[in-house]
Amino acid sequence: MADNQSPEAFGQTPWQTVGPFFHYGLPWKGAADLVGGSDIGARADLFPTEHYLLNQPAPKGATAGERIEITGRVIDAAGAPIPDAMIEIWQANAAGRYASVDDGRADLPLDPDFTGFGRSSTSKDGEYRFLTVKPGRVPGPGNTLQAAHIAVGVFGRGLIKRLVTRIYFEDEPANAEDPILELVPTDRRQTLIARRTSDGTYRFDIVLQGENETVFFDI
Repeated sequence: MADNQSPEAFGQTPWQTVGPFFHYGLPWKGAADLVGGSDIGARADLFPTEHYLLNQPAPKGATAGERIEITGRVIDAAGAPIPDAMIEIWQANAAGRYASVDDGRADLPLDPDFTGFGRSSTSKDGEYRFLTVKPGRVPGPGNTLQAAHIAVGVFGRGLIKRLVTRIYFEDEPANAEDPILELVPTDRRQTLIARRTSDGTYRFDIVLQGENETVFFDI
């Protein structure tokens, strides 16, 4: 048909492409606590209490390593919060090994009580929170070792596919030699660094657009 290219009939599609999310099945209760038994991760205000109680955090034993808390906000170019985003993290354990027997590091211990995967909804103010352990260093390109880091996936409305970034830690000397950080322009690397707050929590805000946009990686 001649009108199938007409911008009047076929204009821009709605921007809400990914999310809001089905909270009963995605950000489950306890999904953001990788080391304990708290129920952080899901938005209890988005579904009935009787349904929320069906999702119980899995019991965990004593996880090896330094326990840390990571908090932050997901915001747009104007600094407005994104209240219905979902954040995923994937990381190695404290010894520098992922929860897989096929990662080529059989000489390092697996932690049966640590999966390395977590998921958190953002609050009405765009806030998220994870409880986890400081990861160990893992191999990088060319037989190098990467600095301690956590892989991050960001899902939200307006995104056709997830955004992928990393959290590095400001108190890690190995940041200076990390082969992935070296790929990032010097003036942009600060968007990948979590900062220690006065209470010991790591702060990592995710900026989706604008002058201070977080560095995202192609996958």
